[in-house]
Amino acid sequence: MKPLTNRSKIASQKKMSFLEMIYLPAVLHGMWITFGHLFRKKATVRYPEVKREFSEIYRGKQVLKRDDEGRERCTACGLCAVACPAEAITMVAAERKPGEENLYREEKYAAVYEINMLRCIFCGMCEEACPKEAIFLTKETVPSRFERDEFIYGKDRLVESADPDKRVDVTKRETPEVAKFKKDKGLRHNSL
Repeated sequence: MKPLTNRSKIASQKKMSFLEMIYLPAVLHGMWITFGHLFRKKATVRYPEVKREFSEIYRGKQVLKRDDEGRERCTACGLCAVACPAEAITMVAAERKPGEENLYREEKYAAVYEINMLRCIFCGMCEEACPKEAIFLTKETVPSRFERDEFIYGKDRLVESADPDKRVDVTKRETPEVAKFKKDKGLRHNSL
């Protein structure tokens, strides 16, 4: 039968010498290679003592942003869930009740917002799809856990703090066009 490729090799039946039979040259060669690696620069980082630097646009754990007045920006439109290729985002919408104007920015808000971090591939599609700039990916990594249920992040872990000093800075992730657009308070998107 003819082979599919012309890369086949014929094995030789060469007799081994005495040194080859006791494998001494092969063992010494392997030890020489190992000894040479002892004095090279290490390729690993001694985590957690030393932490590797991340890029400015590193895509890590998500955060649900608040506006300047401390209200949640998310309006539960569902575009982030539709754009998510891993189907990691689920949400339940609810209507804002009278007296909750200081909590939610729009009449509709996300009563339940969950991201399954085991499914999330940190692609940033949710960030791009959001019309209200409510969800951003931060530089934080998702900590390791032992239980699967602990990887489902709800609003308790995703919504940023109401304290303006503890907010997550996402200005590096914004394009210059978005920053210019946000400065114009006359536009409806920014006036709410």
